[in-house]
Amino acid sequence: MRKSLDNLYKNQSLIYKYVLYAVSVFGIVFFFPKGGKFKYEFQKGKPWQYENLYAPFDFSVSKTAEEIQNEQKLVKSRQIDYFTVDTSVLDQAKEQYEANFPTVFTTENYNENQLPTLKQAGRKIINELYAKGVIESISDKNPDDPIYLVVNNLQKATVFRELYALDRLDKAIRDMLRENGLGMFARQFQQLLGGFIRANVTYDQSLSEKALEGEIAKISHTRGTIDEGKLIIAKGEVVEAENFKILNSLREEYESELWAASNYYFILFGYTVLVALVLMMLLFFLKKYRPEIYQNNTKVTFIFFNILLMVFVTTMMVKYNEMYVFVVPLCILPLVLKTFFDARLGLFVHVLTVLILGFVVPNSFEYIFLQISAGIVTILTISELYKRANLFISVGQITLIYIIGYLAFHIIHEGNLENIVWFTLGLFLLNGMITLFVQPLIYIYEKVFGLVSDVSLLELSDTNSRLLKELSNKAPGTFHHSLQVANLAEAAANEVGANSMLVRVGALYHDIGKMLNPTYFTENQITNVNPHDELSAKDSAKIIIDHVIGGIELARKNGIPDRVIDFIRSHHGTTLVYYFFKKQQELDGEANEDDFRYPGPIPFSKETAILMMADSVEAASKSLKNPTFLIIDAFVNKIIAGQMSANQFVNADITFKEIEVIKKIFKQKLTNIYHLRVEYPE
Repeated sequence: MRKSLDNLYKNQSLIYKYVLYAVSVFGIVFFFPKGGKFKYEFQKGKPWQYENLYAPFDFSVSKTAEEIQNEQKLVKSRQIDYFTVDTSVLDQAKEQYEANFPTVFTTENYNENQLPTLKQAGRKIINELYAKGVIESISDKNPDDPIYLVVNNLQKATVFRELYALDRLDKAIRDMLRENGLGMFARQFQQLLGGFIRANVTYDQSLSEKALEGEIAKISHTRGTIDEGKLIIAKGEVVEAENFKILNSLREEYESELWAASNYYFILFGYTVLVALVLMMLLFFLKKYRPEIYQNNTKVTFIFFNILLMVFVTTMMVKYNEMYVFVVPLCILPLVLKTFFDARLGLFVHVLTVLILGFVVPNSFEYIFLQISAGIVTILTISELYKRANLFISVGQITLIYIIGYLAFHIIHEGNLENIVWFTLGLFLLNGMITLFVQPLIYIYEKVFGLVSDVSLLELSDTNSRLLKELSNKAPGTFHHSLQVANLAEAAANEVGANSMLVRVGALYHDIGKMLNPTYFTENQITNVNPHDELSAKDSAKIIIDHVIGGIELARKNGIPDRVIDFIRSHHGTTLVYYFFKKQQELDGEANEDDFRYPGPIPFSKETAILMMADSVEAASKSLKNPTFLIIDAFVNKIIAGQMSANQFVNADITFKEIEVIKKIFKQKLTNIYHLRVEYPE
């Protein structure tokens, strides 16, 4: 049991990668559409490159979105609106008429023979008005447009011309009175009826919309069927309008969830195998070419997380509306990975992610071509992301590649530049704008995953930062030494292709531990009094060695990233504090090396190796008297040869050729620093 637990503990990093791998494969396959994948690629206007294709089963030919939209427009143009008739309005009008009639037709002005006739005429007018229906206005309507009147849940067809409008009520009253030979009483009836006649016919929006929805629902999305075994397209035949629609219909049938239900587990297995292969290639690449990243589970998790994020966002966009698939800023992926790692890894991961998304997006060939082209441009153009202008220029170039690629495909399909979908070009511009948000995303990633970008390194290189300001005040000699080391290391890093910004920042902070006991380091001693004279060689060595441990603690307390702390930890490697070691030997005849050796680790990257060389060379150069080029040449060779013989660079990714280049740079820089000036006359 204990042995099993020991093995589990020893292999926990590998087990974590297995779990991460399995979860990533499951997550990606889970996001995939549940339908199958059509096995043929075809494009309108290009020849069919496969064997004769026969219908594998009966299927319907789908109408295009444009055809369905046109049919919907036709249905809407023929739509007959519904109007509701309020029967209670007639009763109210009659009551008000009976009540108001004596106020207009008084017994004083009209005789008893006229009043019954006039009263009956008014009742007839009211009945006739509401029998046909009264509406507010029909001035904006076509009089011959048909409508439906709904009376007590019964539907009756009519036209606007048959209704009476309130804005034409006076004319209607006058016409009806003339028919009955009572035209001379028109003014009185207009005054009487105009006071209370109101519309009883109103537009029923809810009922009209339901009727329209019902008619639209009746529109068939298919037009005819293709029987099993029928020839769809022959080899070499050009894919044109009609067979292009049939092929699209067959592809939709294959990729539909209904068709895939009976084959679901086989399709799922196929997707799983392909995604597993892609992610396995990524792990193999990391293990062989980026072992330092492969060993770091946080970095591996970061890479897999970004792949999952891009797959998730793209699949959600495809499910929402596949037209918007190019809004997803996929070029953020290589941008982020190049920022935190390197260009080769960024492009490799981008290509693998695009291959995975090829299973999801429509027109996968076009999508893969455009995205890989944009990814290559991203990798080639982005440099020094901390410079804002570089990001804007690169995003502009990425957007331009998208647009040029889209137009080229459009010319291939259509043979001209007519009928360009300008909306798609707008999506590319929106994609570029979203890509600009990579800067805040990088900041979030730094905080969440503990990574360091060039933007953060630029901030840390500011000598007015609190920690470097404190170093310059408490240990000015060490601060000046750090600046000199930073210049040497940065120049060497540029020559051998290392991360010069990282080396510079590491050099600025590598000796911050000295500010805890500044006077015990010769560069900070401004008098002839040396506090080491009062200490034993062993105690003096401990103080010197402790500046590494103290520097690490100080850096962590001030939130300095681990990538920079690595320089503090390794800039002396496992070398001896040689001066005090020899002093102890002279006093006692022997000395324990462990008491005078730095704890390490030795440099484990090209950058940390450069810093160790630059630190030793710059510090020791202060002891040179009357330096000449030959003296400097021999001095640099001796210092670095001693470090190599002590096996300080065996874990660093650096070659003998690069070490020779670094030595050459150091010699040039030191010669420029210590060159003799012409003695000017007094």
